[in-house]
Amino acid sequence: MKKLGMLLVLVMIVTMVVPVGAEQPTLETPPSAKGEAQIYLARLIDEPVVAYEGGIKGLQATKPAKGEKINPNNPKVQKYVQYLDTQHNAALDKVGARDNKVYDYRYSFNGFAARLTPAQVVALQAQPEVLGVWADEIMEVDTVTTPDFLGLTEQGGLWDMGVTGEDVIIGLVDSGIWPESMSFSDRTGTNPNGKDGKLSYQQIPGWHGKCVPGEEFNASDCNQKLIGAQYFNAGYGGDDGIDADRPWEFNSPRDYNGHGTHTASTAGGNSGVPAEVDGVDLGAINGIAPRARIAMYKACWSTEDGSTASCPASDTTAAIDQAVADGVDVINYSIGGSTTLMNSAVGISFLYAADAGIFVASSAGNSGPGASTVAHNTPWQTTVAAGTHDRFYAGTVYLGDGTSYDGASIDSRGAGPADLVYAGDAGDALCHIGSLDPAVVTGKIVVCDRGDIARVDKSYAVMLAGGIGMVHANVDPASINADLHSVPTVHVDDVAGAAIRAYAQTSGATAELTGGILESVEAPDVAAFSSRGPALAGAGDLLKPDIMAPGVDVLAAVAPPGNRGRNFDFYSGTSMSSPHIAGIAALI
Repeated sequence: MKKLGMLLVLVMIVTMVVPVGAEQPTLETPPSAKGEAQIYLARLIDEPVVAYEGGIKGLQATKPAKGEKINPNNPKVQKYVQYLDTQHNAALDKVGARDNKVYDYRYSFNGFAARLTPAQVVALQAQPEVLGVWADEIMEVDTVTTPDFLGLTEQGGLWDMGVTGEDVIIGLVDSGIWPESMSFSDRTGTNPNGKDGKLSYQQIPGWHGKCVPGEEFNASDCNQKLIGAQYFNAGYGGDDGIDADRPWEFNSPRDYNGHGTHTASTAGGNSGVPAEVDGVDLGAINGIAPRARIAMYKACWSTEDGSTASCPASDTTAAIDQAVADGVDVINYSIGGSTTLMNSAVGISFLYAADAGIFVASSAGNSGPGASTVAHNTPWQTTVAAGTHDRFYAGTVYLGDGTSYDGASIDSRGAGPADLVYAGDAGDALCHIGSLDPAVVTGKIVVCDRGDIARVDKSYAVMLAGGIGMVHANVDPASINADLHSVPTVHVDDVAGAAIRAYAQTSGATAELTGGILESVEAPDVAAFSSRGPALAGAGDLLKPDIMAPGVDVLAAVAPPGNRGRNFDFYSGTSMSSPHIAGIAALI
């Protein structure tokens, strides 16, 4: 109890948060009879496997006893699944659309996804056994010393008591995983490829998950740490849809974006993994539940620049359904959701998952600091806000007029003294890649305004144009972040940004950048981007988010393709805070 009380104090309960991504509205009015077919999700009246208590002739109850999990190979479960599939087909037959079925959902949600015309949707809604129909929606992902900060390592803390998540299975619905990361090795004393050393994990009895091979991913890429890896793309158009629309993606559980690898290593990555990036030793990183097992359910597909990933609700619902069937103990869902609805397919799936004893952690969203922007407002999900950390990488901008401004910077190399220019005078104030004029930028420090594109893309643009350093200037009140940049960079707030921007536009402006000084700061504070309450769903009767965890400049493993070849990186967002709570749930 001492440990749990300490965690609650340090992680901090809050009453405000916000969501990102598209919503999944129930169709309140029938669609027009005209229009092209698209994917819809439907819920049918019978209970899913985890909740069925009997009552249908010839079908025994499948709801697991308290503390137990379902066994998808049990004959009575298989018989009930067959019954549900028959009901799905019957409903689709009535509207002439059985051949258009995309998914069957059976374990945590009873229903299906199918490609339907508006007229077929109207006919489907009219069937008494159909409880709800939702149009498929594309949602977006909500993009070292944390265990110390949360009190896990101190005397009386969970790690000190030997509680590290042994044999607990964390399932992540996300953008995939980079299996070569040392965070997911099942051996001790391994080399950087994780292939040598002594096996330190054993097989878990009763685990039903699997590793599905695909593009640049073999079943052998899993091990006794990474015990499951599957991918779901039917809602995105299947293999052909991915190959045509996002050919850079791995049509497999392999992560391109890095988001899934980051959340997985944060929640349950191994402890003591050395992190070095661009020659900078960042120390050792640790998952919150370092002895937990990882199962990845890829349902999010990356943009080419790796800045975000798209997650169709039909695919994420299928991923949740499979995770429940496989027997995970915890699910992390760092993906956007509705700010107004509880009865989405995803929300209902999590209701039955929670009823089956699975803990669900979800990101609150990155739409703060405005009020009532929090997503995932159902009471059976733990909705997580993002807070600051007690470590801060400080940097300073020294201007030629004798003034200086403090900010965030992890790069100890520094830059200058050198001429200082404003990016708006070099072709593009926002520093899009390829937009800056090398004739203006070469050999200079560049002031780039924040916004529109990923922060690290701006410094990459400066580097490509020949610049030697960057001042990343906020234009509104917002967080400042010590990212890993392509050139030495100091990120400053909007007040300092305005002053530096004005000076850069004067004749003979110069600057010098210093950084990489690790400081201890008072924390936690709610991050500016973190979505706030009160919740709009439930008529405002629910306090959301439920809890706060570190979500600013979180260092974890990533996938190199979407991160300029890096194996580790700092990410910020409620996507990063949610897996902290998933890991803590795995511990306790």
